[in-house]
Amino acid sequence: MGVAPARGTMVDTWAMSSPSKPPATPQLQRLDDLNKKALLGGGEARIKKQHEQGKLSARERIDLFLDPGSFVEIGRFVTHRCTDFGMEQQKFLGDGVITGYGLVDGRKVFVFAQDFTVFGGSLSGAYAQKICKVMDMALKVGAPVIGLNDSGGARIQEGVESLAGYADIFLRNTLASGVIPQISAIMGPCAGGAVYSPSITDFILMVEGTSYMFITGPDVIRAVTHEEVTKEDLGGAQTHASKSGVCHLTAPDDKTCLAQVRELLSFLPSNNQEDPPFRPTQDPATREVPELDTMIPVESNRPYDVKDVVRAVVDDGHLFEIAEAFAGNIVVGFARIGGRPVGVVANQPQVLAGVLDINASMKAARFVRFCDCFNIPLVTFVDVPGFLPGTDQEYGGIIKHGAKLLFAFAEATVPKLTVILRKAYGGAYDVMASKHIRADINLAFPTAEIAVMGPDGAVNIIRRNEILSSAEPEKTRAEFIAEYKERFANPYKAAELGYIDEVIYPRTLRARLHRALEMLKDKRDTNPPKKHSNIPL
Repeated sequence: MGVAPARGTMVDTWAMSSPSKPPATPQLQRLDDLNKKALLGGGEARIKKQHEQGKLSARERIDLFLDPGSFVEIGRFVTHRCTDFGMEQQKFLGDGVITGYGLVDGRKVFVFAQDFTVFGGSLSGAYAQKICKVMDMALKVGAPVIGLNDSGGARIQEGVESLAGYADIFLRNTLASGVIPQISAIMGPCAGGAVYSPSITDFILMVEGTSYMFITGPDVIRAVTHEEVTKEDLGGAQTHASKSGVCHLTAPDDKTCLAQVRELLSFLPSNNQEDPPFRPTQDPATREVPELDTMIPVESNRPYDVKDVVRAVVDDGHLFEIAEAFAGNIVVGFARIGGRPVGVVANQPQVLAGVLDINASMKAARFVRFCDCFNIPLVTFVDVPGFLPGTDQEYGGIIKHGAKLLFAFAEATVPKLTVILRKAYGGAYDVMASKHIRADINLAFPTAEIAVMGPDGAVNIIRRNEILSSAEPEKTRAEFIAEYKERFANPYKAAELGYIDEVIYPRTLRARLHRALEMLKDKRDTNPPKKHSNIPL
């Protein structure tokens, strides 16, 4: 199916800088001709082919992504330097990547868009230098970098110069990490070494049906392992969104993908020295939410959708979820409370009872560390029965992977608010932003249960002999369970010890969170001086 750009065309980018009258001199005429040639990329036929494949051209993507008329291009006339294999006879202005800066909702961003119509978007030394130039500028001025990826990989004709170009980009990705937001939109192929730049960036978006990522393609896999797999099954958007967790957001088309990037940016500061952008809301910050009083089932084994709780308390009920299709037993995403962006982490009782496993721990740890990098307060909703047992988990390293989430929460110095909705058992209680790892405000619903383990398991251990020696074991066991619930399956012992700041009426949660965020807006906390930490990778 063909694609017609909804807003912006190649001409839009040119119109911003073109003269209003025909050029008056040969020199100006030459400039005019070169500009028009550059705007065509690989030519009209190849642009048409992009459209036939359901893809926009690189320039159309930039025009659609940025605020109208705001794009300023850098390096429009750059060409490659290769003279082997007849390449000196094949040169295109821009050399397959469009680079520059512009505005998103009035805020400055830097962008590069790979142009598949020029040598399949393959990377040359000159092409890499263009990307490096805008990344260096972005780091100097403190603005996000957005990469629109659509490339066949390294330009084989250039050999090691192309590989060196990738490494130059990887280095800048690494140095910029935690300093400026970096977002990668995969809008076509991304294979081999090319995948490592997006993987270092903060978020990866993919377009369904037209994008894919993999280290080695189906042909190599077939030759080496004799496995038969399609590009889509190996590295398509749904594969990486649900199985590998590499992809954080998917979109049905280019337009939607670019809109998602714009929305994601609306929650983020431009750099690590700024606060995230405040957005006024008509949703009263201190409104009560009566439905929360009965939303959490009293029975600890009854599932419910934690997203209903989150949406009930955030501005306008809007949660911008990240990695929704991966590790569904934990929910992460961005929202606002009283106009202030927050990062949400929540156990999901609807999936695996909300337990923490390898994938959930990694997903949440990565998100927590991102929020801490960019001064985004964390709000954690806890309903966790523990860590998932089993040989697969133990052999897969649940110990070190679970420790990643513990480490991330403990290391974070942003405001941290924690709400225990229901279960908080064992080590998972500690891990989920407990008071003991520097959470600032810890609240609990009356339905909260804070204990080493659930009542059934606890009684089987601590009352085992008494149950076995009883004339009516089941009755005795039931009595011990009731006693345990009365003493420990509630939030009051923890509140008595100061581990919970307050047990609240659920309907007041939004107001409590808002007031806590107001109180903590000037929070200052630091970690001991060090070169960097050694998170358990």
